Amino acid sequence: MSTPVEPERPARNVDTRLFIAWAVSVIATGGSLYFSEIKGYIPCDLCWFQRIFMYPLTILLGIAYFKDDVGITKYVLPLSFIGGGISLYHVTIQRIYSATGNSVACGQIPCYTDYLNWFGFITIPLLALIAFIIIIVMLWGIGRTPKSSS
Repeated sequence: MSTPVEPERPARNVDTRLFIAWAVSVIATGGSLYFSEIKGYIPCDLCWFQRIFMYPLTILLGIAYFKDDVGITKYVLPLSFIGGGISLYHVTIQRIYSATGNSVACGQIPCYTDYLNWFGFITIPLLALIAFIIIIVMLWGIGRTPKSSS
């Protein structure tokens, strides 16, 4: 009588990294919704694009964590890199405006609108950038299988 073979689970380190990435996306999405729905901050166009790339990560990473699917990284990393690039651009616009007073228009709400400024430099786009960077760092290298040499 043979014993049933259980599917192989990812290593504990990989499981933890996937959970951290998911938790960061949940916190970022929750924070975004809190600022807009409860605090009443109106997002600018660049904020909307950052949301477009962050919100799906919550669902994708949650499913991947609970299903032990490390293959999700090939879908999540591009979203994170693009969202992080938009966040970096947004942070740059805010820094240039605060230094020079020149602004870039990006819709009805100016992209340099500073709803939140902790310690004189932590803004909402910077928080989004940090979240995207943490997700990228946590998922980098997960799910890659070394190619066998033939």
